[in-house]
Amino acid sequence: MSEKHAPVVGVSGWKNSGKTTLVERLVAELTRRGHRVATVKKAHHNVDVDTPGTDSHRHRLAGAREVALVSSKRIALMRELGEDPEPTLEEVLDRLAPCDVVLVEGYKKSGHPKIEVRRKASARDGALEGSVPNVRAIAADHAVEATALPVFDIDDVAGIADFITDLCALNDKGDDAGDR
Repeated sequence: MSEKHAPVVGVSGWKNSGKTTLVERLVAELTRRGHRVATVKKAHHNVDVDTPGTDSHRHRLAGAREVALVSSKRIALMRELGEDPEPTLEEVLDRLAPCDVVLVEGYKKSGHPKIEVRRKASARDGALEGSVPNVRAIAADHAVEATALPVFDIDDVAGIADFITDLCALNDKGDDAGDR
């Protein structure tokens, strides 16, 4: 794992396997334990988080390469890529604010460690293990056989969070770690 940014753990699986739900639940659990968590979600379609007619949208339409929208509660940074290539995961990670761990949904061909999510309903698509690099564990809603990897019930969020904290050498900070 890079020294430049926090440890990265991917959550990979086929469409509708429960990746987003698991990431959401892991963020809540790791945050409850006192960790600062960032997420990166790879989209396979155009996305626009801005609202037409707003000042920031007007700045973008006028040609601003980047627009930072800042309030007392959050910062949103939007970059227009134009003809530039899509940034690599490493480039995205380098731009994140300091945190303890980054959960990544998507980027399954990248080399970071991953937890594969499997649902019986999508089993017809086959396992990612063996075809995707660095799968370190499986979270499934059914029994998984013929693997040397740790297998977690998809609803064992605490167990999966324990696995992540061990994998990333994170120290649990407890429930009272709020002043960080």
